[in-house]
Amino acid sequence: MTDVLDRIAAYKREDVAARKSATSQDAIEALARAALAPRGFRAALERVGEETGRPALIAEIKKASPSKGLIRPDFNPPALARAYEAGGAACLSVLTDAPSFQGDDAYLGQAREAVALPCLRKDFLVDPWQVAESRALGADCILIILAMVDDWLAAELLSEAERFGMDALIETHDEEEMARACALGGDLVGVNNRSLRTFEVDLETTERLSMLSPVRALLVAESGIFTPDDVARVSAAHAQAILVGESLMRQADVEAATRQLLAV
Repeated sequence: MTDVLDRIAAYKREDVAARKSATSQDAIEALARAALAPRGFRAALERVGEETGRPALIAEIKKASPSKGLIRPDFNPPALARAYEAGGAACLSVLTDAPSFQGDDAYLGQAREAVALPCLRKDFLVDPWQVAESRALGADCILIILAMVDDWLAAELLSEAERFGMDALIETHDEEEMARACALGGDLVGVNNRSLRTFEVDLETTERLSMLSPVRALLVAESGIFTPDDVARVSAAHAQAILVGESLMRQADVEAATRQLLAV
């Protein structure tokens, strides 16, 4: 793990411990079961890809980041969700981590209620309890960052997601993590083009790792996608979906920017 991920994992474990002491496993599972039925996240990506012949867009609702600071001062999750939906997004990704991204659990529900799109809870999962919490918050998909968890915990998170009828996006950064993703057996695998060592972005990462991805997995290219040419490049590398946040969040007209990115 990098220093940044170590720091995030440390505060996240403390936060989860406090949440678990306040809400038991039985209680959080009851809330998860009472939530509205999951919308198929992977299925939506696959459907849109087949209908359009281009990578499906997971559009991210993100107020800030550790490296860039405040990204969008005018931050309205429901309005952003509607703009993304109108612009052609297939799914949403909503940041709920507060310390590093100025996120909030409430943003997920607010965005999901505004549209018909499936939603990924973009957060740092370090405990299986968080999967039930994610479902209770309305998430249709969780994120498993292999750089942050060992194989046992990754398998537990994936199993819990399946138990609650959710999808799981398994995020990789290098060849070792892609091999772990293959062994894990998930059917939704992401390649983050941002280096955890240098934080530089290079779409060559998707081109390199796509050759190693599980055959049955839907491949998602994450980070560094700003233009239709970038979309075409990762599509040529067999990415069936893209996750884009900052480049769209910085635009005054998010719907128009989304349409332009997708060239629709």
